Amino acid sequence: MTGRIGKYITQTVSGEPFKAHVPPELPVDPPIVMEKIYPFLEKATLAIAELSGLTKAIPNKSLFLYMYVRKEALLSSQIEGTQSSFSDLMLFEQHLQPEINLDDVNEVSNYVKALHHGLERIEGGFPLSLRLLKEVHQVLLSGGRGMTKQPGEFRRSQNWIGGTRPGNALYVPPPVNMLDDCLANLEQFLHDNSLPTIIKAGIAHVQFESIHPFLDGNGRLGRLLIILLFCVDGILDEPILYISLFLKQNRRVYYNLLTQVREHGAWEVWLEFFLNGLFDTAKQAILAIQEINGLFHDHLAIIDTMGRSRITCAKVFEYLQMLPQVTVSGVASALSVSLPTARDALNNMVEVGILEEISGKVRNKVYVYRQYLDILEEGTEPFQRR
Repeated sequence: MTGRIGKYITQTVSGEPFKAHVPPELPVDPPIVMEKIYPFLEKATLAIAELSGLTKAIPNKSLFLYMYVRKEALLSSQIEGTQSSFSDLMLFEQHLQPEINLDDVNEVSNYVKALHHGLERIEGGFPLSLRLLKEVHQVLLSGGRGMTKQPGEFRRSQNWIGGTRPGNALYVPPPVNMLDDCLANLEQFLHDNSLPTIIKAGIAHVQFESIHPFLDGNGRLGRLLIILLFCVDGILDEPILYISLFLKQNRRVYYNLLTQVREHGAWEVWLEFFLNGLFDTAKQAILAIQEINGLFHDHLAIIDTMGRSRITCAKVFEYLQMLPQVTVSGVASALSVSLPTARDALNNMVEVGILEEISGKVRNKVYVYRQYLDILEEGTEPFQRR
């Protein structure tokens, strides 16, 4: 099964030997045994198609996608240990001070910008390529602690995962002098149409993680690559699938299966896991969309009964779908209304049970659309640091 594993090369640093892994060329040989994974592929494909179809019927789709992209950003960053929450991100994007390390929430915000950059370039006709991945990486690591990790540039030194040095690391990616060949093969595989896109995405993700071509941000960019591939090949019209929720919930299995592929060539086992994750994620997203649509319908019906204030409240309600945690001044500025008008609308919506005021302050009150935020926040609790 060597052709499925690649090879391990013994290197030396400061007199200490270590083994670096050079992943196999894609497509792997012997080929993927598709008969083993067809049932999982069919389930995942049907669920994603159902989700994509449902997405087209969402009222205010742009506002909904605005929040969904942020959920994927939050989850993917949390896999890497970021402690940011949805509320932190909301505060950060309103230029208010969250209660955590600003570097953490900046990383989540950068993920959002990086995904949008990649999708905009693709929509403009730019191919999914190494050059695009470097551009997306530059956005991903802009500002904060990522600035020292060569944003937008492939690494020029040996990196490793776990441990304090290559000699005691859990995994050592290919040496720098073999990066070009590995990456050229990956780029070629991204345009290989001999496999279903969903399978290609699962394989490309593992290959990218194994190559680990950047000094930092490889995990987040490797998960972004899945979404970009789906959008390029038309599996999704919009970035509505957040696979990071499944990977976060099954993080230990996820990392173990990456190791199984590298050491034993267990590509089918990984793909079965990946396809199950896509199925679960798509079904969870479908349920969330249905819950949110029902919630909006019910609350708009309440707003329609609010007399003279209903027009302003309806505008505020639409804004809340994009930003479910707001202040009076933020609403007034965004909607170009006076402070008293914004305050009255928000307080009226508190009275009818749509919003909660959570600061307890007399001034600078903070209002949250709790029922909406609860649906969005499902699964996004940060890992507890030990």
